[in-house]
Amino acid sequence: TGVIKTLAKHELALEPTTEARLPAPTPGARYMLYMHIPFCQRLCPYCSFNRYPFREDIARAYFDRLRREMRMLEDLGYDFESVYCGGGTPTILIDELCQTLDLARDLFSIQEISCETNPNHLAKPYLDQMEGRIQRLSVGVQSFDDDLLRQMDRYEKYGSGREIFDRIGEAAARFDILNVDMIFNFPSQTESVLRRDIELIKECGCQQTTFSPLYFSRATTKKMLDTLGSPDYEREYAYYRLLDAELADGDGAAFERRTVWTFNRAGCGFHACGEIPVDEFGVSYEEYPAIGSGAVTHLGGTIYVNTFSLREYNEAIDDGRMSLMGKAALSKRDLMRYRFMQELYALRLDKKRFERDFGVSVERGLPVEMAFMSANGAFATNTADELTLTAKGRYYALVMQRQFLSGLNELRDQARAALVGPERELLFGDGTQS
Repeated sequence: TGVIKTLAKHELALEPTTEARLPAPTPGARYMLYMHIPFCQRLCPYCSFNRYPFREDIARAYFDRLRREMRMLEDLGYDFESVYCGGGTPTILIDELCQTLDLARDLFSIQEISCETNPNHLAKPYLDQMEGRIQRLSVGVQSFDDDLLRQMDRYEKYGSGREIFDRIGEAAARFDILNVDMIFNFPSQTESVLRRDIELIKECGCQQTTFSPLYFSRATTKKMLDTLGSPDYEREYAYYRLLDAELADGDGAAFERRTVWTFNRAGCGFHACGEIPVDEFGVSYEEYPAIGSGAVTHLGGTIYVNTFSLREYNEAIDDGRMSLMGKAALSKRDLMRYRFMQELYALRLDKKRFERDFGVSVERGLPVEMAFMSANGAFATNTADELTLTAKGRYYALVMQRQFLSGLNELRDQARAALVGPERELLFGDGTQS
């Protein structure tokens, strides 16, 4: 954890930029479009994404500008086969979201749309609008345990674990994929609570589940420690081994591993774009332009961050430019490490592709990383063609991914630090509207 944290801090250092547009697309490349909707009814203590307490007038004006920013990408020559809507709570104004998704289908060659939501939006008025428009819906549950839900300030917002479980069962048939997003290694989470969460996932009818470890950033550390406590990384390993085995090991296992922490229900088959996609869109698409305040783009070996200020975002779009405020350029070695991490996170590294793309074998390009993983029994296979992982190796890949995502949160913290006045108060307050 310490090593990856240090590397991420060095590699993900945000530099200011005055660029008014993202780079144009590379001919023949496949892209996904990420769009960020930053509004929530109340703010969760562990979330580092750009988010603001919901106000309808502000949110409607934001969606209008989001659609205008989408047209800027069309003007640059982009086409997309996939859209991912994250937040915040993308479904917070379902009519505006649907109008935005319909425009995306008009502008681009969209084959599938993925969207995040919260359990209170697994209700008929929302489901009727989402069905047919959204192929993959990811609902943030985190846990079915009522005590944990209360600690996270989610019980009053979204209901009890039993109510959420029932909503999932009713909603699952409306979508190609209903993903249930869980978190493990909460400080107060006992083994029995985790086991019950696993059993309820097996029973709830979802086609996919994601069990990611708890991670955070400097901006959310104090609030998280005050409400949830400090995470135990030694216990994280034990809990991960438990859930990994319970979900996907043995004959008749209910789920199959898709990534280190994403599991597809056994026998679910394929999706419109091929194999069932995963929660972390960077696994299926290495490059993705991102629109919206606080959105993070990955293009051509560079990470771009949009302003976290709604005021500055609105002004930029009104001026006919994108709201880029900073970027982090990755070196060739950084990109090799990123490929190493992402492909192992997806359970298989293609050695031939690695050498073709970087002009060097993974052994020569990343000798220290390969030596560490080999010496610690991480590889189930290590041939001329591929690397695959043992159970222990999957945990090492989990740590790499956890700390990389935590590093992205630190990058967001750098962007968030520029906020002043009411916007900063809204972000770091108790979630009440000012």
